[in-house]
Amino acid sequence: MRKIIPIRFSEKDFGAILNHYDYSLHPGDIVAGTIFHQESKGFLVDIGAHVAGYLPIDEMLLNSFNNYDQYPLEKFVNDTREFFILAYDQQKQQLLLSIKRLDYIRAWKRIKQLESEDIILHLPISNFNKGGILTILEGLQSFIPRSHLISFVYDQGFVKNNIPCKLLFSDEKTNKLILSHKLAMLSIYSNLLKVGSIVYGEITQIKKYGIFITIYGIPALLHISEIGYTHIDNINCIFQIGKKIKVKIIHIDMHQGRISVSKREVD
Repeated sequence: MRKIIPIRFSEKDFGAILNHYDYSLHPGDIVAGTIFHQESKGFLVDIGAHVAGYLPIDEMLLNSFNNYDQYPLEKFVNDTREFFILAYDQQKQQLLLSIKRLDYIRAWKRIKQLESEDIILHLPISNFNKGGILTILEGLQSFIPRSHLISFVYDQGFVKNNIPCKLLFSDEKTNKLILSHKLAMLSIYSNLLKVGSIVYGEITQIKKYGIFITIYGIPALLHISEIGYTHIDNINCIFQIGKKIKVKIIHIDMHQGRISVSKREVD
């Protein structure tokens, strides 16, 4: 059984081995190499040092969505690329290498750049669950909560389509990525959806505290206090699901992707 020394092993011990061959390689370094031989659970890699490199299969692909059936292992032989040094296998006298770790580091650098630019992303839908939609951003699993989805996208299950979304929350330490479809749609319709704009919306739900409508597919709330200036005993007597009404946008929450509207002073 292979005995692996983790990244925290003694720099003195590791350095002594490599200094013997006049190489300065350390865990965390990035090296170039060529995969030259396939083994049962990994590959041997020529990194130009007297110490061989070993790439386990589990350290090849970035996430579980990737399928090895789509990437036949024999195709990796003779591939020249960069590798991340994970550790040193003392028994085998091999450097333990990773492609996955290097791709992970680079993916988060790109994600931080995307976040700073606040751009609309168009991502493939990989799966649905009760809580929302799973997708992939820069090779990493990401999640769009149901509360940040326009209802028809979730209800009709558009699994074959890319979905526009924006980054809502990211945490590299926990590898957590939360996206919002609503925020992307608000940006797409930003020229039409402005505070003070008069728009038409279709009634989708009627509650005691108000009604929900959709405007260009985006949900909005008409609170009972914004319907008029008189007391309303039964809101169901005034509105019907499926009917279109004219309202004025009074608030847009760009963080939560919510719109508030009013019928006051609207003809």
